[in-house]
Amino acid sequence: MIFGIGVDITDIARIKAAQAKNTHFKARVLTAAELAVYANLAPKRQAEYLTGRFSVKESFGKALGTGIGRVGFLDIEVLDDELGKPVVTKNPFAGRALVSISHTDTMVMSEVILERGTD
Repeated sequence: MIFGIGVDITDIARIKAAQAKNTHFKARVLTAAELAVYANLAPKRQAEYLTGRFSVKESFGKALGTGIGRVGFLDIEVLDDELGKPVVTKNPFAGRALVSISHTDTMVMSEVILERGTD
């Protein structure tokens, strides 16, 4: 049964500017495992990755119904599986979390669906 759905659209330039202004921004958004992935990416891909994870975590908060604040960015972790599919590997929800991320050259869109009563 679907518990909640969250969608977010984030401008890549906005997140790049936040990171440029505060070099600790990425550490406030990304978990240690996500930071390890981020560190091995080219600069353009780093901006897409950071914006994507930021967007997913915003979507997660919306799906949960609390928004970011009551649930922190570091409470949610999204890593790619062996095929490159994003998977929520850590979160405070007692159920299944499904995620999708897409981007253009300037924007990232994400969607999170939270389900209860599934395997």
